[in-house]
Amino acid sequence: MSEIRVKVADFAVAGTGAVIATIGLGSCVAIALYDPLARVGGLAHILLPSVGMSQDRENRAKFAGTAVPLLIEQMRAIGGRVERMRAKIAGGASMFTALLPTSGIQMGERNILATRDALTRAQVPLISEDVGGDHGRSVYFDVTTGNVLVKSLRRGDVTI
Repeated sequence: MSEIRVKVADFAVAGTGAVIATIGLGSCVAIALYDPLARVGGLAHILLPSVGMSQDRENRAKFAGTAVPLLIEQMRAIGGRVERMRAKIAGGASMFTALLPTSGIQMGERNILATRDALTRAQVPLISEDVGGDHGRSVYFDVTTGNVLVKSLRRGDVTI
C-alpha cells in the first residue's frame, strides 16, 4: 500500500491501494471525498475559509470553496462520479484560544463552516466528521475501504 502525503494547502487523488495522509491539522480542515463504486478518493488540506483572506489566491487547495470543486474535477479524471461521492472531514480545532480574544468566531470554526458550505454547494453529502475541540489531528484516508483514520495525541485514534 502506497502512502501519499498531502501538505498544508495541498491535495491528492488516488485509487485503490493508496493511503492519502496529512499530518498536523490544527485549525486547518482535511476534506476527504470518496466514490465507493469506483474506489477513487481525494484529500485536501485547506488552510483558510475563503480566498478573500489571502494575498496568494492561485492555489485552489488552500481554500474550502475552491478545494472541493478541485477534488471533484481531479477525481472525475480518474473515474469518480460526483453523484456517488461522499465526504468526511476532520480538523478545525481552536488551538490557541487562551491567546485569542474571546469575541468572534475562531479560524477553525470558520474553516469547518466554509467546508460544510462548499460540500453543500457541490451536492456532496457529508457523512462523517471529527472536528473542533482544541487538539491537533493527523488523517490517514484508505482509498481502498473509504475509511478515514483520525489520530490525535490528546484524544487517541478514531475512524470516521
